[in-house]
Amino acid sequence: MFRPCIDLHEGRVKQIVGGSLTDVPGGVRTNFVSDRPAAWFAELYRKDQLSGGHVIMLGPGNEAEARSALQAYPGGLQIGGGINSENAAKWLNSGASHVVVTSWVFRNGGLDRDRLQELVKIVGKDQLVLDLSCRKREGHYVVVTDRWQKFTEMVISQAVLEDLAQYCDEFLIHAVDVEGLCRGIDEDLVANLGLWTPIPTTYAGGAKSIADLETVSRIGNGRVDLTIGSALDIFGGSGIRYEDAVAFNQAAVRRTSRTED
Repeated sequence: MFRPCIDLHEGRVKQIVGGSLTDVPGGVRTNFVSDRPAAWFAELYRKDQLSGGHVIMLGPGNEAEARSALQAYPGGLQIGGGINSENAAKWLNSGASHVVVTSWVFRNGGLDRDRLQELVKIVGKDQLVLDLSCRKREGHYVVVTDRWQKFTEMVISQAVLEDLAQYCDEFLIHAVDVEGLCRGIDEDLVANLGLWTPIPTTYAGGAKSIADLETVSRIGNGRVDLTIGSALDIFGGSGIRYEDAVAFNQAAVRRTSRTED
């Protein structure tokens, strides 16, 4: 299934090449900057009944736009970016369906299980999404934090996903090395996730055509959904029409309904 996104950077809706997101002046590579506010996209997703999408705040200065998006589609969007034990409940009260957390539950290169358990106590397992976005190193997919710039010691595997699934409702996993490039998805990572993940998982990174959505549905064994960003026409892309992605979901729902009947 297609899951929508709203990426916010410096208070604007943008599409960014993931691996370039640093504090170095001029280092960020941007594919698209929208003239429309975040709420416009949220209202579009609500109208088309797209669920499970996320709003990601890439750095400071994005809170007002994030709140406006949640208000436009209450209960329909997840929120991520700077989430911790002190602000998680606030974002849920602002209309987010889930909070997405990554860097805050990792310290010194490893998972801080105490922090993770603290967050679960505050928001509940059913409203928590763990972001395990990763980069490939020495043939393994290694979780990265702090705007995807710092490698942790955590390697994506079946054992890791089964362990962490005890604490969250979903996983969000960007393939950072291909994020924003529109050169195709990382099929090896998607196939592994389809075999390993015991809970719903959203993959993001590299989608360039509607065929990628079909591929993720097939090799992800029905366990993996796809976020599409830079390739979508609503984000200035030319590879995928937003209407076609919505139609893909609608057709999938009809197929499921017929099977259940």
